[in-house]
Amino acid sequence: MTGARKSRSSGNWWTVYGGPLLIGVLSVAGLLSALLSEGPGRYFSWLALGAPVALTVWFFARRKRG
Repeated sequence: MTGARKSRSSGNWWTVYGGPLLIGVLSVAGLLSALLSEGPGRYFSWLALGAPVALTVWFFARRKRG
């Protein structure tokens, strides 16, 4: 039983939590940029807040059906 437990926990945490963490940081940066900046910061906020939506659409489009 310890062998099965060890194989499950031996994965790198970055492979599991890296993507969501990166999307979260990008979203927070986009929200702060939208609230606190003008000019080019507004364009960054649109890109940063649109990235999670675009990634979600891309992953659902790539998903195999069936």
